[in-house]
Amino acid sequence: MIGVPPPAYDPAAPTTASTLPVGAPATVRAYVAELLGRHRRAFLLLVLANTVATVAAMVGPWLLGALVERLSDGARELHLEVTAGCFVLALVVQAVFVHEVRLRGAMLGERMLADLREDFLVRSVRLPPGVLERAGTGDLLSRITTDIDRLANAMREAVPQLTIGVMSAGLLLGGLVVTAPALAPAVLIAVPLLVAGCRWYFKRAPSGYRSEAAGYAAVAAALAETVDAGRTIEAHRLGDRRVELSKLRIEQWTAWERYTLWLRSVLFPVINAVHITVLGSVLMLGGVFVLEGWIGVGQLTTAALLAQMLVDPVNLILRWYDELQVAQVSLARLVGVRDIEPDAGDPALEPDGRDVLADRVHFGYREGVDVLRKVSLEVAPGTRLALVGPSGAGKSTLGRLLAGIYAPRDGSVTLGGAELSRMAAEQVRSHVALVNQEHHVFVGSLRDNLRLALPQTRLRPGDDADAELWAALAAVDADGWARALDDGLDTEVGSGGVALTPAQAQQIALARLVLADPHTLVLDEATSLLDPRAARHLERSLARVLDGRTVVAIAHRLHTAHDADVIAVVENGRISELGSHAELVAAEGAYAALWRSWHG
Repeated sequence: MIGVPPPAYDPAAPTTASTLPVGAPATVRAYVAELLGRHRRAFLLLVLANTVATVAAMVGPWLLGALVERLSDGARELHLEVTAGCFVLALVVQAVFVHEVRLRGAMLGERMLADLREDFLVRSVRLPPGVLERAGTGDLLSRITTDIDRLANAMREAVPQLTIGVMSAGLLLGGLVVTAPALAPAVLIAVPLLVAGCRWYFKRAPSGYRSEAAGYAAVAAALAETVDAGRTIEAHRLGDRRVELSKLRIEQWTAWERYTLWLRSVLFPVINAVHITVLGSVLMLGGVFVLEGWIGVGQLTTAALLAQMLVDPVNLILRWYDELQVAQVSLARLVGVRDIEPDAGDPALEPDGRDVLADRVHFGYREGVDVLRKVSLEVAPGTRLALVGPSGAGKSTLGRLLAGIYAPRDGSVTLGGAELSRMAAEQVRSHVALVNQEHHVFVGSLRDNLRLALPQTRLRPGDDADAELWAALAAVDADGWARALDDGLDTEVGSGGVALTPAQAQQIALARLVLADPHTLVLDEATSLLDPRAARHLERSLARVLDGRTVVAIAHRLHTAHDADVIAVVENGRISELGSHAELVAAEGAYAALWRSWHG
């Protein structure tokens, strides 16, 4: 049945689960109040301009009512030229201020939308890295695209138009009370119908729109995951299952779309009935009052025209309030990041040394399911540690804990005696850097892409700075193809510029690492996009640059482990073996078996 809310999408189906919260009503209200406070002057000017426009619009009904009253009294001198002049003057004033209302409303909406986008971006980049890693591609994409698009219309028009509608309706009711006090209660006859219809609708609409937005996020997540894992899906012949999952997500989303459309199809006839009731009650009661001599014909004429004028602002209020129901959901999803405490850390907490220590660490992505259990590991300064083991054993998770991306559920991970989870993210990044298989080339010049890694104090123009950039490229064997570019460091790369291969993007990421100059590095498949020969050559080149630094390498190619000072074998979330290459091969354990299988 279309009037029954459809079930929410099945969370048990395989998809990315969002950990980004939806803002609580109090958070949304506080943010809206903050936005209006920033633009208080513009908002007050909008209200003032709308007040003048509405008062000017009421002049016409008042003049016509006065004219009808004089005619009914048998007046011979109507002074039509004066009436026409006043009407034209009021029309001109109304036109000028309506233009001002629309212009100021559009400007206010655009400024508030710009503030919202900037606030969301600033707040998002300040979130703890672990939160963003767990959030999921689909949810992030839907918030920054679909939710922003839905809010764009609301911010540009809904907020100004709703303000205009409320002000206009209030002024028209005030005008009705002033010109025909006896007929003002006639408007109240339609209030019960309006309240009943709106209560029915707005009791169901918010949850419907929230489920509709969540359904769309699930569709986006399913499609994004399918595209990202396209090769894996083909290799394991999972195409039919992914198609079925996408169909399920789309069916669930469209079911909520149909439900919210049905809600509106019930509300709109109720609104039309309210308009007819208001005008009919004013005319019928007014007719009785005129026959009884309680009011004049002119008052009835003015009251009827003002009641008819109420149609537009009431429609405006309900239309844009309905639009705000959709926008409120999107706003709650965008403002939800404000409910996440930023990773402020303890600025006074400073490492006393460079040794990295994991002490009886437990960690899991879901409640009650630990990926790592009782992991203890000490990495001395300048040590090259390799983490090896089967896929899914927890190597990358342990690397992220050592890099300060995640905080352990139990136990501690320290750098120089300071807990990484208690340090500010920027402070951690100044000491420890993580490079994984995800490499981004930003739109702009090659120089700008490299300078992202430099602290503000080292951002200086000139030949010396370029020499530092070229040295970083040379350290990762990228200076050859970079010098072959037409404009060298000034070459535009990324979308719309020179398209770089995945291997070249990976080399840029490693060059940034050289420029950032941290003393501790966590490398997770940092050379995975290069062929084995090129990767081996690059690792040897990097070895010279990384000499003296602490390096934790998640080793998927065992020649990386062979070169390491210490090897930790991770199995089933625990460290099962620890030692040098020669020691572990001689021990004839898990590492020895891996080494033999690697070498055939």
